[in-house]
Amino acid sequence: MFILITYDVNTEDSAGRKRLRRIAKICVNYGIRVQNSVFECQADAAQWRVLKAKLLSEIDNEKDSLRFYFLNDNQRAKAEHHGAKGTISVDQPLVL
Repeated sequence: MFILITYDVNTEDSAGRKRLRRIAKICVNYGIRVQNSVFECQADAAQWRVLKAKLLSEIDNEKDSLRFYFLNDNQRAKAEHHGAKGTISVDQPLVL
């Protein structure tokens, strides 16, 4: 499944800044950062359960926001990108 993950973490204190870094690290392990707090991820059902559990365990429900958008291939194909940062497919291997 293709998942767009967005988050907004309150960083007014050091605990919030730590949460922000931990959430970003989790997302990097499962997808491609397309904007500062937006990731495109490809996961099967088992990977999705693990990813979701990890993210939900990190956020502060009183201060932070986490959103998951599930897109099918047709919706994904309709996505447009303009401006800096070229697009990278999460389906292809990432070679550094």
